[in-house]
Amino acid sequence: MRKTLDVKLEHIRNNPECREFILVYAADADMAYGIPTPGATYPPQPGARYAYPSIQDFYLHLEELVREEAVEVLLASVSAMDVLAREKRLFDESPVTPAIRANDATDIWVGRGARYAQSPSRPFATAMLDEARFGTLLPAPGQMPDVNLGLYSVTFNNDLDADLRSLEAFKAFRISAVRAGFRYFLEVFNPNSADLSLAPEQVPHYVNDQIARMLAGIPRASRPEFLKVAYNGPAAMEELAHYDSSLVVGILGGSSSTSYDAFKLISEAQRHGARLALFGRRIKNAEHPLSFVRMLRAVVDGAISPEEAVRAYRGELERLGIPPRRSLEEDMQLTSPGLL
Repeated sequence: MRKTLDVKLEHIRNNPECREFILVYAADADMAYGIPTPGATYPPQPGARYAYPSIQDFYLHLEELVREEAVEVLLASVSAMDVLAREKRLFDESPVTPAIRANDATDIWVGRGARYAQSPSRPFATAMLDEARFGTLLPAPGQMPDVNLGLYSVTFNNDLDADLRSLEAFKAFRISAVRAGFRYFLEVFNPNSADLSLAPEQVPHYVNDQIARMLAGIPRASRPEFLKVAYNGPAAMEELAHYDSSLVVGILGGSSSTSYDAFKLISEAQRHGARLALFGRRIKNAEHPLSFVRMLRAVVDGAISPEEAVRAYRGELERLGIPPRRSLEEDMQLTSPGLL
């Protein structure tokens, strides 16, 4: 089955003015948070023995979104894809593309009590490409990969030694990926270190320039399928999207938020040049993730405004008998810096 990701990427590249928009669910939080990965059970269950569901329960949640074809890409850890793509064969007859997190640099080591992310990011990768693709370092002759798309993340901190290590690691990854025929998409975080020698208003342009400079040395055959960045406001998004129309640019979701913030963020990003969104906690921590994703889709399809989406989503919660986390007034607040 041809995947909707490939269909939409083809349409976007052939007609940059089309309205195609790609949704990616970032369900790879076990590479960052550990046991709190599934998020606290909602609605809360008084007297429950454990604060968080099991990882197997989390897999059931992921199965639901894939079976409903709610997103174009499901991003998860290698261990999760070992279950979903190999044991359950979830993607064999699905238009959804499976993807794995190919590296876990230190700026995402954010488990309870950890303080690694306070230091400039250092490159690291638990995943190995053959294990990610085949589930083993020793695939059988002629064995086809179950997963052949991955996310690679880079964080620039205006720190010569730290950034050089990150770029060297990215170069080594690209060599391995090209030789293996492994497709990837690129995530570039805003700096994670407070010691930047940069004024806050310089950060969006600094990040854009580092992306353009980094990709300048890479031929199209080795470039990422698409790119995702923090939404640093309309000017920065338009600048990046305009600079190279062959690069499909999108946004990352960041932390949990109000419903309105999520719907407004994806709408504004699309309006200023983004062609995809990768949301994790915003989906996972929604009262009903499947209904939430349906509203995201309706917003980017132009069927409904962000304001209407909030009310429609809350109406769906009422129909399902699920209490909203916030009052309507609270749920209509904006929290993302790029929107304020």
